[in-house]
Amino acid sequence: MFTERVTAPRASGNDRSSGTREALLSAAERLFAEQGLSAVSNRQISTAAGQGNNAAANYHFGSRSDLLRAIESRHRAPIEEFRVRMLADVTDSGELRDWVGLLVRPLTDHLAELGNPSWYARFAAQAMADPVYRDIVTADALTSPLLVRTLDGIIGCLPDLGKHVRHQRTVMTRNLLMHSCAELEGELAASGRRARWNWRDVGEELTDGIAGLWRAPVRSTTS
Repeated sequence: MFTERVTAPRASGNDRSSGTREALLSAAERLFAEQGLSAVSNRQISTAAGQGNNAAANYHFGSRSDLLRAIESRHRAPIEEFRVRMLADVTDSGELRDWVGLLVRPLTDHLAELGNPSWYARFAAQAMADPVYRDIVTADALTSPLLVRTLDGIIGCLPDLGKHVRHQRTVMTRNLLMHSCAELEGELAASGRRARWNWRDVGEELTDGIAGLWRAPVRSTTS
């Protein structure tokens, strides 16, 4: 008696390529988060992604800058989706905390959705601290009309702040947000189920802290 042999359909070339790219992005993000950008080679990324070809990262992404942009881009989309959903609730608000929440919560909600462990916040903090790649990552992020609208909303609640002070506090906000999330992400990864906090709590506390930063008195004579 003959039986029919059933075989799984072969993955197409595009499916395999897409899977390889995702594996490389995940491996690169984790290695960059744990070791820093300059300490990680493309060979290490390819090996960590399970690729026999040590040049796989070069083949799929070209330059290191393009690889960083690809990592940032795949997180930016879901963060923006959270921001779109939140914008309708604050678009007519004159409350500073509402607009700061629109800046903070999409990131912390995204980190919560990633599960534990995650590496994105630590990757972003490493990129922001690297003088070679900082401008690449931040410039790409600032092309988001929603993020620009959010920052305009924050500034609109504080019309008396001078241009120089607004710029300084924007930089402080960016660093406080990303580096705080990076440190807490590392703690959460180390604590696992023993962690006594969650990203929702962090989002609320960071919103309070950043709102306080923007409300701080201006003592400098340069505005």
